[in-house]
Amino acid sequence: MKEQLARNISTYRKERGLTQEELAQTLGLSFQAVSKWENAQTMPDISLLPALSRTLQVSVDKLLGYVSQEKPVTVYEETYKTQEYYWGTVPNEVCYQVLQLMPPTKHVKLLDIGCGEGKDAVFFARNGYDVTAFDVTDAGVEKTKKLAAQTGVHVHVFKADIVDYRLDTHFDILFSSGVLHYIKPDFRQEIFENYKQFTNPGGMHVFNAFVDKPFIAPPPENEPYAFNWHSGELLAHYRDWYIRDSAEIVFDCNSSGIPHQHAMSKMIAQKISDIRV
Repeated sequence: MKEQLARNISTYRKERGLTQEELAQTLGLSFQAVSKWENAQTMPDISLLPALSRTLQVSVDKLLGYVSQEKPVTVYEETYKTQEYYWGTVPNEVCYQVLQLMPPTKHVKLLDIGCGEGKDAVFFARNGYDVTAFDVTDAGVEKTKKLAAQTGVHVHVFKADIVDYRLDTHFDILFSSGVLHYIKPDFRQEIFENYKQFTNPGGMHVFNAFVDKPFIAPPPENEPYAFNWHSGELLAHYRDWYIRDSAEIVFDCNSSGIPHQHAMSKMIAQKISDIRV
């Protein structure tokens, strides 16, 4: 709990635009006390939790990591509640690249970050990967379980928010498509360092991220918690990894019933511990 609380205090403090000194002044403490909280050296006294949660504008439960969300962070919270699969059940094209680059000829652990309704996670499980997946929507998690059961495979799926969740176990493949824009720019460095740290040597990250382009209009879905990436930004996090693919595409989309376009950056990077490639 100490590490989770430390991350949450740091995250929510930054979201409020507060420095450690400003938070400390509000609580009548020294900034060293706040620094020790955020470095997981100490924990706040229980009597301080109500004032701390009010200042950071989150509940005590969320501060302690007991709940992932107090309000929807995506328009798909309601969309996924239909019987139909909003994104269909056909896997993303990049899934086939994963099969080619790291086939499950041995035990391969894969994490699908922001699995939506589960089409990609179930595809990987059906092809022999040991799949873990999470999504921020309850409906998405339930539909992933349902699709896995219908397909006759197992996916360990749970609810989590990409902003709050950190890895504490190693994987061979991290996969995510169309979800990374929910990470605020201020938290990307820390989150990606965590992802890289808990990737096994030789493992891969396979990510698709929406990028801003001046010649493409904003999408019709009004998502207040979305923060697009810039061209080359995703690649910059992997300057010490072997880049297997780094393409950028513009494609047509009709997901909301309104024809529109997206620009997306694809990156496949591999963690190489040996100088030989």
